[in-house]
Amino acid sequence: MVGLICATWFFGLVLLLPIYTIALYMIIKKKYSIINKDYKKLLNMTKDIANGNLDTNIEEDLGTFNLLKNEIGNIQAGFKKAVDEEVKSQKMKTELISNVSHDLKTPLTSIITYVDLLKDENLSDEKRRLYIDTLDRKSERLRVLIEDLFEVSKANSGNVSLNIVDVDIVSLMKQTLLEVDDKMKSSNLTLRNNFPYEKVILKLDSQRMFRVFENLLINITKYAMPNSRVYIDILDKTDKVEISFKNMTAEEITFNVNELVERFVRGDKARNTEGSGLGLAIAKSFVELQGGSIDVSIDGDLFKVVIVFKK
Repeated sequence: MVGLICATWFFGLVLLLPIYTIALYMIIKKKYSIINKDYKKLLNMTKDIANGNLDTNIEEDLGTFNLLKNEIGNIQAGFKKAVDEEVKSQKMKTELISNVSHDLKTPLTSIITYVDLLKDENLSDEKRRLYIDTLDRKSERLRVLIEDLFEVSKANSGNVSLNIVDVDIVSLMKQTLLEVDDKMKSSNLTLRNNFPYEKVILKLDSQRMFRVFENLLINITKYAMPNSRVYIDILDKTDKVEISFKNMTAEEITFNVNELVERFVRGDKARNTEGSGLGLAIAKSFVELQGGSIDVSIDGDLFKVVIVFKK
C-alpha cells in the first residue's frame, strides 16, 4: 500500500514537473521581456542625451531602473539649465558646446555600454552589482560637471549669496589639505608649506574659500609633475594676506596663461584628464566676489597661483 502511494506520488510529480517548468519558463520570459523593454527605453534616452537632445524624456514606469532614470533625468535637467545660462554669453557659446559635449560623451557612453551589458539575463549577481556601481560613478561624474557649470554660471552673473564671517585662513587651508591628502599621496607629491603659527583672520565666506582651495589643490594633483614638490605659502603682511601655490607642471603649457582661468580650459589640450575645466574659473570668480584678486603665472615649468586679500 505504501509502495503504491509512493509510486502514485512519484508519477504525479513527474507529470507535474514539465508543467511547472513550462510555467516557470513563461514567467521568466515575460519578466525578461519587461526588463529588456525597459533597458531599451533607458538606452534610447541616454543615446538621445549623448546626441544633444536634452528634451528627451521617459514618462512611463521603468520598474527596476526608475532610480537610474530619475538620476539621468536630474542630470539632464541640471545640464539643460546650466547650458541655458551659459549660452547667454555669445563669446563662450561655441566653446561650451564643443567642450561640454566632449566631457559628457565619455560618461554617457559608459552608461550606454553598461546598460546594454545589464540586458544579459545570464549575468551573475556579482557582475550586475559591479556594473551598477560603475553606472553610479558615471552618474556622479555627470552630476559634478553639472554642479560646476551651475556654480560658474551663478558666479559670473553675480547671483551668489555670500555668508561673510571671520575665517582663519591657516586653519581652513589645513582642513582642505586633509581632504585632498589621499589625492596628493596617489600623485606622489611632497608638500612643503609655510604657514604662520598664529591665526590669520579675514572676512570671507568659508564655504566658498574652501572650494577655492580645494579646486586649486585638485588641479595640482592632476597636472603637477609626479614625484615633485608642491609649495604652499600664507604670508600675513601689514596691509594684505597672500596665499600662493607653486608646483612643477607635468606638461609644457604652450598657450596663454590667462586662458587657464577661462571656462573649460584645461592644462592638457587633449582633455585626457577628468574634470570640467572649470576649477580655476570658479576659484577666480569666488575670490573676486569676496574682494580679492587671483594671479596665475608660469616661469618655465613652474606654475604659480597667488591669491591676495587686503585687510
